[in-house]
Amino acid sequence: MKTLDVDLCSIQEARDLVRNGKEAANQIAYFSDEQIDAILKNIVKAVETNAYYLADLAVEETGFGKLEDKAFKNYAASTLLYDEIKEYQTSGILQFDEKNKIFKVAEPMGLILGITPSTNPTSTIIYKSMVSIKARNAIVFAPHPSAKRCSVAAAELVRKAAVEAGAPESIVGCVMNPTLESTNELMHSKDIALIIATGGPGMVKAAYSSGKPAIGVGAGNSPAYIEKTADVKKAISNIVASKTFDNGTICASEQAIICEEANKDQVLQELKAQGCYLMTKEETDKVCQILFRGNSHGCNPAMNPKFVGQSAIKIAEAAGISVPSDTKILVGPQVGVGQGNPLSFEKLTTVLGFYVVKDWEEACALSIKLLQNGIGHTMSLHTGDPDMIFRFSSKPASRILINTGGSQGGTGISTGLPIAFTLGCGTDGGSSVSDNLTPEHLINIKTVAYGVRDVTQIVTNDHRFQALPKQTILSKSEATVDAVCSASVHCTPTSKPTKDTLNQTPQDIQVAFERRQETLADESIVENIDNEAIVREILSALKKR
Repeated sequence: MKTLDVDLCSIQEARDLVRNGKEAANQIAYFSDEQIDAILKNIVKAVETNAYYLADLAVEETGFGKLEDKAFKNYAASTLLYDEIKEYQTSGILQFDEKNKIFKVAEPMGLILGITPSTNPTSTIIYKSMVSIKARNAIVFAPHPSAKRCSVAAAELVRKAAVEAGAPESIVGCVMNPTLESTNELMHSKDIALIIATGGPGMVKAAYSSGKPAIGVGAGNSPAYIEKTADVKKAISNIVASKTFDNGTICASEQAIICEEANKDQVLQELKAQGCYLMTKEETDKVCQILFRGNSHGCNPAMNPKFVGQSAIKIAEAAGISVPSDTKILVGPQVGVGQGNPLSFEKLTTVLGFYVVKDWEEACALSIKLLQNGIGHTMSLHTGDPDMIFRFSSKPASRILINTGGSQGGTGISTGLPIAFTLGCGTDGGSSVSDNLTPEHLINIKTVAYGVRDVTQIVTNDHRFQALPKQTILSKSEATVDAVCSASVHCTPTSKPTKDTLNQTPQDIQVAFERRQETLADESIVENIDNEAIVREILSALKKR
């Protein structure tokens, strides 16, 4: 009995998903607002019932994060998201400009490909399904191989709920046995309209290199600056709540704390009081040795996936350091960024770098350096000074979060930002969007424009154009001679007769040259030109045709 290789099976599966998904996209494009709303409501209902079930699958399969927090992310990606997007207008006429007689019309994109990570697998699938369906699109998922079971379960849960409410049968699809080959097949399919890539830098780069329109989001490396006017106790409380949320797996979570010499002692005291363990340099080195692969002190170290989304206790035990049993976060001192300071890079776990600066100007410079390792993503500022907020608003981050936690703030859970699990990094971060992704990013907007000016009278009725100084219009022969003469004036004896020159007769050239000679004489530059030599060169070229 013959068997097919896994990669070949996954490619065929991808093709089938696209074929069926395209049909679903064509059908849902004509659904009414009421039909779409009924589908979303039923998805929300199904996720609320199974939020903990999906979270448990994700924790068990990936080993990342915490059950309750993953359940809340599923809830946020459904219930909280629905509350926010239910009033979004994603069909029909979006805007009408009566003065200019223009109106904007929404149109679905079609079939979308969602590439999902292992850190937030189920919540990302729920979220991308919700925003895609709200925009009247179908979606097919290429999940991370290490999270395939929970991803398939989430996608199937959403699909069944949508179909139960009247959606097309293949409105949501997911590759059951994901491989690089199946993902590549999906990315290059002619029927995929858009790729939404949430994952590692390699996958995001591949999405942008596929030739398809893509929305990719890169890594974060969010610094949290506690400025001297900040409420330190509240700032540390926010940071701890953010960094321990699902054990730091959200890319908007804080990666380093920056404080000033003026409030250093208070910050350190509050960190200890709220369950953070302040490591020595030697302990920090031990943690970095296990936290990063290969040379942990090299530039751009790769984090060991074994410690992604893990508790501080587990990391400390693996590193061989003793910490209190109630430790929530490991905090390691750093003196610079890059080489020799591995905690200056992204760490999707319960470990933070710690920096002390002289003043806000040093904090500003340090923030910019740290953001280079997650440019365009997110930074946090804790301050009581309104002017400080404007000073930091120019930093290379698409989200500047004020007096809140990065994980909850960046995803819109604790801020007025849109609820999202795909956070654009702008062109700074190599992304096509700098916003939190919403259904409005997933529609095409057509413009209908009425004629408001008589095309037969546009030129004659434009008084400003008519007032422009009139220039002599050169014939083709005159333009040819003009080009040759100009070249001679600018001392380029190697100029060759052009193709246009060779298309003229000797009589045309001679007449045109004489007319141009008169013009040049009026401009007092003819004396610089060897007239006879130019004519001889042109005529010689013509005779050789």
